[in-house]
Amino acid sequence: MKKVTIEYPDALPGLLKISENKFSEELRFIVAAKLYEMGKLSSGKAAQMAKLPRVEFLRKLGEYGFSAINLDDEQIEAELAAAEELA
Repeated sequence: MKKVTIEYPDALPGLLKISENKFSEELRFIVAAKLYEMGKLSSGKAAQMAKLPRVEFLRKLGEYGFSAINLDDEQIEAELAAAEELA
């Protein structure tokens, strides 16, 4: 896997009251979650990027204010139409 370096103030993790390691984990998760939210990554690839099991990644999305369901309006309409046909 490739790595990216992000510069931040030395005191930032302390200001957030988290360890350097936890700060790195959160950054990795937030970037993966945002790419998933934008439709750039599947949930599986985003989970892989976040170094989490897929189910854990999806569960954690809500804790950070991201939606686990990533459908556009057209996809939602298609899902609703399919569900109505089953009823």
